[in-house]
Order: sequence, then structure tokens, then C-alpha cells
Amino acid sequence: MSDRTMARQVLLFIWFLSLSSALGQVIYSIPEEMAKGSLVGNIAQDLGLDLKRLKSGKARIYTGDSAEFIELNKERGVLLIKERIDREALCGQTTPCALHFQIILENPMQLYRVTVEIQDINDNAPIFSLNETKFEISELAQIGAKFDLETAVDTDVGLNGIQRYTLKPSENFVVKTQSLPDGSKSVEMVLQKPLDREKQDHISLLLTAVDGGKVQMSGTMLIHITVLDANDNAPVCSQSVYKASIAENSAKGTVLTTVSASDADQGSNGVVTYSLSSAASATLYDIGQYDGVLRLTGNVDFEKNKHYQIAIQASDQGGHTDSCKVIIDVTDTNDNKPVISIMSKSNDISENSPPGTVVAMMNIQDADTNENGIVKCELNENIPFIIHSSSDGFYSLVTEGDLDRERESEYNISVTCADEGVPSLSSSVTLSLQISDVNDNAPVFDKSSYEASVQENNTPGLSIFTVRARDADFNQNARVSYILEDSSVNGVPVSSLVSVSADSGVIHAVRSFDYEQIKDFQFRIKVQDGGSPPLSSNVSVKITIQDQNDNAPQVLYPVQSGASVVAEIVPRSADVGYLVTKVVAVDVDSGQNAWLSYKLQKATDRALFEVGLQNGEIRTVRQVTDKDAVKQRLTVVVEDNGQPSRSATVNVNVAVADSFPEVLSEFTDFTHDKDYNDNLTFYLVLALAVVSFLFIVSIIAILSVKCYRWRRERMFYKSGANLPVIPYYPPLYADVGGTGTLQHVYNYEVCRTTDSRKSDLKYGRPSSESVISLETSGTQTLTHAQRETLNFDDSDKVRFTINRFSRFTVDTFLFQEIRTHIYENSNGFMFLFAIIIIIIVIVVVVIQHLSARISNQHSEMNMLHSFRCPRC
Repeated sequence: MSDRTMARQVLLFIWFLSLSSALGQVIYSIPEEMAKGSLVGNIAQDLGLDLKRLKSGKARIYTGDSAEFIELNKERGVLLIKERIDREALCGQTTPCALHFQIILENPMQLYRVTVEIQDINDNAPIFSLNETKFEISELAQIGAKFDLETAVDTDVGLNGIQRYTLKPSENFVVKTQSLPDGSKSVEMVLQKPLDREKQDHISLLLTAVDGGKVQMSGTMLIHITVLDANDNAPVCSQSVYKASIAENSAKGTVLTTVSASDADQGSNGVVTYSLSSAASATLYDIGQYDGVLRLTGNVDFEKNKHYQIAIQASDQGGHTDSCKVIIDVTDTNDNKPVISIMSKSNDISENSPPGTVVAMMNIQDADTNENGIVKCELNENIPFIIHSSSDGFYSLVTEGDLDRERESEYNISVTCADEGVPSLSSSVTLSLQISDVNDNAPVFDKSSYEASVQENNTPGLSIFTVRARDADFNQNARVSYILEDSSVNGVPVSSLVSVSADSGVIHAVRSFDYEQIKDFQFRIKVQDGGSPPLSSNVSVKITIQDQNDNAPQVLYPVQSGASVVAEIVPRSADVGYLVTKVVAVDVDSGQNAWLSYKLQKATDRALFEVGLQNGEIRTVRQVTDKDAVKQRLTVVVEDNGQPSRSATVNVNVAVADSFPEVLSEFTDFTHDKDYNDNLTFYLVLALAVVSFLFIVSIIAILSVKCYRWRRERMFYKSGANLPVIPYYPPLYADVGGTGTLQHVYNYEVCRTTDSRKSDLKYGRPSSESVISLETSGTQTLTHAQRETLNFDDSDKVRFTINRFSRFTVDTFLFQEIRTHIYENSNGFMFLFAIIIIIIVIVVVVIQHLSARISNQHSEMNMLHSFRCPRC
């Protein structure tokens, strides 16, 4: 066993030194059965990579569907044995035997191919499928007769495989080997000395198979030979080698070929039977015992075994045999789909990635051969990707053109791979790829410019309208904000007129607009996205102020002055349509709000004058006569056409006279009525305020006096309980004790209020006591036989208890007290009323006096008034 270990170490050293690398491919040779953790090679050094690149690139081994026997140590950059490698289990009889895998790196993606050849060691001895076999051989067998022996199986290959066979003892038979076209060997036992059943009817031989390893290993099989009596003709096969072909996956029972042999003997010695020489062949094939028809009984797979060799033996009843071979070729059918393995792929890619960026790497294999194994891959249409093929079934999916997330944010890439077999088989896989956004689109407004209108006198903060912009980018890159660009309108910053909401784009009025000051203005709004760096655009906005009827007409002529009276003179000879004057007014509003109309509201003589509805001209409508009054006063209303309309009034004084002295004599009392009325109103209001003040003061004084008296009376009644009560006896009433006209004593309860009409008198229970009790807080008894008890509480309630002997009249006393109280209060009210009347009389006298003085002053000033003629 130590020799075997030493041999492995020698082979390991030899094959470890034999490696080569070219065009990203490294080849190593190692012996099989190496221990776990054994060194295969320094892959980092052989590929020219440093250890940092292995770590940053997340280097890993890709083996597809195969088991991983090799592992990568990224810390040392070496390949190590991960699992024990048995070349015979891995490759069988196939030579050379190699492991193929790839090393993949990321950022950027790189792929290196690695091939590890597994060298065979002599670790398996030849094995026969049977421990012993039996032959029946006629004694008449001819020298040189051949008998097929089962070959031993050695899973080792090359020199470690079976090299020779020996047969012992070797007196009658020798063993010979023969090379077959497929490279295998057949073993035959050849008779070299005639048999003699009488001398020896049973022969035992030992067949030994020996391999060619340094330490040779062997396997044996025992052969039992029974010598039969005379049958001197052996069956003869018509062909020594038969050839047949069968398609893989053929149905069981399929006829491959028919083997035939003939025997010159007759009778039972001439009957030939057929059998399979190898027990291994019996699992897949079966031959008819008498007809020699070879049929398929198992499943054949071209990918597992392409050729089969079957040994058939023809025997007669006398033990004579002949053998022949059937070589079966398995033909390939297209029974395997291409297998797509994703080695590495990206889940997302930036939209600004250049063409040729690798998205995914795949390995695509088809186990079939020839046309059946040729694979072509295609992608779904109308996508900016192509697939590149490299050797050994490796493919790369790369970008072909520019990507635009706004046009397509996600791609479902279908990779379909089909072989060229008939019918063609295909496989497909779908890769989902997200396109990540970059800020490559500026926000765009819905319109190239905006116009809006707002009525004047709006409330500050009013929402005028909204500007909207959209950004085709995604997420933060598409988040827009609105900014009011700095500018001025008539020297005023636009920010003092309007504002814009940064999030919604709503434009608000900062202040109230006045059409008469500004009719329209323009400004610009910028929209900016949230990308880095941000992108922006701007738009022009025009705001038009709409007029409202917020200004009343203003009369320019005639001028209203408080210092003098202006009058227009109309001669008595004036004809119909005579132009007296013209009322001139303007309205600062615009449009129909400024359309003015004139109407005559009041006139001393409506039949004498009229006002032009549109021009405001005051003209006579009839001939002026001597009966017309000299003083004429016209009130003209100027009204605009707004909704609602606004108006102004003007008073026009007209003097109908032919001479100026006549005007002066008639206009002496044409005073400033407005000033006079204003002064008179002021004095009247002042007088009313004074009288009201005095009245309120009087009410407060009376209430104070009344409250004071009420408190004093309470104190008096509470303190007067100790004073004696002098009874009053009416005339003709005698005190007779209990024998008077009233036989029973009655108690009377009197409730007195401030109103004597609401007093109450109640009867109480009879009593025989000749006393009158006066109760306040307690009860006291007087010496007189008849006493009264007066009880005064807080509600001014008086209770009288009167016995039948009393001569006191209750009603007389009660009502007298009430009347006295009312008379005392009435005097105060009468005094207050008299004071108020006196004050009112004084105020009226003062007002009359002031009115007379004002009237005299006006008369004196009328002489200074000026008069005008509209034609002067």
C-alpha cells in the first residue's frame, strides 16, 4: 500500500508541472484519488491576476450541472481538491478524462476556462462477471477448436488496464487474445491437445487476467470442462462478424439481426442452439435459442454508448460450438433539447450605458451530435440587445444601441436556442432587465405661454390659475418645483404682485389689483427638476386685469364750491332749446363701466328744462315767460353703465332774468342751505344728547335714594321691637273681655307689599288668649290685656294678630301706610319730570336764537355772490 501512495505522489509531481495557458485557458493534469485540500495549481499566477482582483471580482467557479470537484481559494489564489476524484466513476473508459469548468469575475465580467485532466492510476483489479464457467467439449473436438471465454473488466485504462491472460494448467488448452475493430479484445480458449474422455472426463482450469500497473493486479475465473462422448461435427457460423445499427431510444423488441450456424451432423447432434456469451449483454439484448434472432430488450442511449459488441455462441447437442460476433452501432436521434445555463446576469442597467455593455453570460449545450447538436440562439424582436457566441457554447448578451428609460423602462428578453435536428428542438429563457433612470430630460410646460385674467379689487392670496410641467424622468429626477423669476413691472418687483407655489404651480395674487393703475403685466416662471445636476425650463405668463365698476362718475363742471354760489343766467327772451349750461363728467373706469348718462332728478320747474341723456347739456324745453321764477335749481344725476351702476349728483343754480340787479334782488335769500342745515342738525343732536344724559343721571339718583330709604326702614323695624304698642279703640267699642259681640277670637294674617292692592288677609285658628304678640326675633308679653304682634321680615311682610277684644281697624292702618309710601315717591318723580321739561325748553330757546343769528349772517353774505352766464 505504501508503494501505491508513493506512486501517486510521483504522478502528482509530474502532472502538476505540466500545465499550459493560452487565450484565457489553463490546463492542469493531476492523478485521480488525490486527498481533499490537495493543491491543483496557482490559478492567480497562471492567469496573471492578483489576489485583490479575485476578491473584488467575486471570483467563483462555474461547472454547470456537473459536480464540483475543484474549489477556489481566493485568499491564496489557488485551486484545491474539494472532493475525491475517481476517474473510473467520472469518465469510465473514455480517454482522456478531464474536468472542464470556468472561473467568472465581475466588475467587469471576465471568464476564464480551466481544464483539469485526470490521470489514471492502477487502483482497480481486473474482475470477471462470473466466478466460474462450465464447458461441455466432445472428445472428438479437433485440435485448434476455439472456445470463447468471458473477458475480465478493468476500469483502469491504458497500461493500467488488462494486458494479458493466463490459463493453468495448460496441457490441453491455451488461451489466446484477439484485437477487435473497436479496440477491445476477445479471449479464446484453444484446444492444443486431443481430449480423451476415458483418461479424463473432467478438467478444471484457472483463467487469470493481469493488468500492466507498476504493481500488477489480477482477477481469476474457474473453468470447468466436461468431456463428452463422440460428436465429431461442430456448428459453423455463417459469418464470423455480424454488423447492425439501431437508432437510440428504439422500442424494446426491435430486431437487430439474425445469426445463423449449421451442423453437419444429423439428428439431435445437428440441432444448433444460440446463446449470448456475455452476461452483460443479456441486460440489453436477447437472442432466439433456435432461430438466432437478436432483439433489443433494454434502452440504448447514444450519449452513453455509441457501440455495442455481442458475442454469440452456437452449440449442438454433442457439445460442439462455434462463436461469432455482432457489432451494433447506435445512431443518434435529436432527443435532447439545448440546455441554457445562466452563468451571470445583471438585474438592472443604466439608460446611459454604452453599446456593447455585457448584460448576461450563458452556457448553452446540446448533448446530441452533428446537426442535432448544432445550436443557434435568437432574441425577441425590437429590442436593443444582441447575443454573441464564443467557443464551447458560451454566449454573451450585450447592448446593441442606446437605451432610453422614458421609451422603455423594462425589457423582458427572451433567449430562444434551437438545434438543427429534424424535428428541431428548442429551449428558451426570459431575462427581466430594469432600465435605471438618469436625469436626461428637462421639465416641459403644458403650453409654450400662458395667459390669464383676474378682476380688479381681488382679495390678496386669490388663486389666479395653475401652470403645469411634466418631466419624463422617474422618481427624484421627475420631481419638479416652480420658481418665480426676478423681474419688475413698472419699477415694482413682480414678487410683490404674484407668487407661485413651488409644489403645485398655483399662481396667487399677492395684493389687490387696480385696473386704473395697471392693466396687464408679464413675468416668467422657471420649473426645475430634482436631478443632479438639475435641469430646468421657463415659460412666459401674462396676467390681464379686468375692470370693475368701482369708480363713480366725477363731475368736472359745474364746479361745486362751498365758498360761493354759482348760478347760470337765462334771459327771459330765451327760445326753446336754449343752452343753459353743460354738465361735464368723467369715469376713470373703462368700457361700458365708463359710459355715462345724464338725468334730471329734481327741478324747480320740470317743464322748463331738460338734460341731454348722452351729452349732459341743459336746455330749455319751452319759451321762458314772465311768470317763471327767477330762482331755478336743478339737480342732475350722472350715472354710469356698470353692474351695479354708480352715480353722482350735481346742483345747478339757474337765474331767469334779463339784468344783474334783478338777480341780486331775487337771490338775497339764496343762502347756503347745506351749511345752514348742517349747523342746525348739529345743534339738535347736541341738545338731544344733553337731555338724555340728564335723564339717565336722574334715574340713577332716584334709585340710590330709594335704596337708602329701604335700608333705613329695615333698621327701624328691627330696632323697634322693644317699644310699647298703644292700641287704638274706635268709638262705641267696649272692652268686655270674652262677652262682646264677637264670641270667638279670630287671628288675621295680613301680608303687605309695596302695592296695597295685593295685600292678603287670612283667618287663623281661634285663641282664648287676650294678648297681642309682636314677633321679630322673639316673643315678648305686655301688661295690657290686648296686645298686637307685628312681624316684619325682609320681604316687607307684616303679620297682624288681632283678638276679638281689639278695637283696632286693620284696614285703616294698612292702607294709610301704603298711601303714605306712594305719595312720598310720587313727589320725587314729579320733581324729576319738571326738571326735564325745563331743560328741553331751555335747549329749544337756544336753538331758535342761534338759527336767527345764522339767518342774518347768510343774508349779509348773499350780496357777495357772483353770477355767470353760460354764454359769457
